[in-house]
Formats: sequence, C-alpha cells, structure tokens
Amino acid sequence: MLKTQHYHLLVFFLFFSIIPSPAQTDSKWYPVSKIIDGDTFWIINANGQEEKIRLIGVDAPESRKSGKKEIGYYGKESKAYLTQILTGNKVRLEYDVSKYDRYKRTLAYVYLENGTFLNAFLIKNGYASVMTVPPNVKYADLFVKLQKEARDKKKGLWK
Repeated sequence: MLKTQHYHLLVFFLFFSIIPSPAQTDSKWYPVSKIIDGDTFWIINANGQEEKIRLIGVDAPESRKSGKKEIGYYGKESKAYLTQILTGNKVRLEYDVSKYDRYKRTLAYVYLENGTFLNAFLIKNGYASVMTVPPNVKYADLFVKLQKEARDKKKGLWK
C-alpha cells in the first residue's frame, strides 16, 4: 500500500512538472533596443539578437501610417510616452498561454527594473486601451478596471 501511494505521488509530480505553466516569467533582464509604437518594441535577447515584443492585453493607437492603417488619435503621444519609459532601460518578460502571435512577435507582460508592470501602467495612464485576445487573458480583468478608471478621469487618449 505504501509503495502504491509513492507511485501515485511520483506520477502526480511528473505529470505536473512537464506541463508548462500558463504564465511563465523570464527572470532575465533585457535591454530595449528600439520602440516601434505604443505597444511594440524590440529587445536584445539572451542570444544577442533583436526580438520583437508585443505587449499582451494592450492596444495603442497607430503612431505611423502603414498599409491600410492611418495614424490614430493619440498615437504619437503613446509612442513618445513608451519611448520615454523604455529608452536606456531593461525589461523582464512574463508569458501567458501563447508565446507568439501570427506575426512571430513575442507576446509578453513586461516589467521594468523598478517593478512597474508596464502593460497595466500604460492602460492606467490612458496611453493604451485594453485588447484581450484569448487565450492570453491572465490580467484581462485588471486591465478593464484600469481602463475604466482612466476613462473616468479622462486620462491620456480619453481626454
């Protein structure tokens, strides 16, 4: 009987140790190399290569005309704000269920060295709005709450 319990415990441990956690945090800090717009930027990854990061749960207005997309209201301000925050800094990444989007961008929740949760910070201050794309929904409720507060206070793009 004791051996059976040990066996079940071992199987349980092995099973849950091979299943990836829905949200995985990367403990490394990466320098930011370029800002694309208010929700997308590049880092230098652990291999010394540039990697494009797209903030999960966040949609910033377009800051430049590209293809069929026009410059959005508050787009230039949103990019300038993100540029001010990220220039010369490093970031830490947290992933949700899907690590990449269809454009091969790395999807991440981003933290600054001072502990600021960047995705939430941008929404809270009105420099981005909520864009929930399942299955990456870990902080969706928080983001909706912060957007409502930003709208009520007429912050950033909600002016």
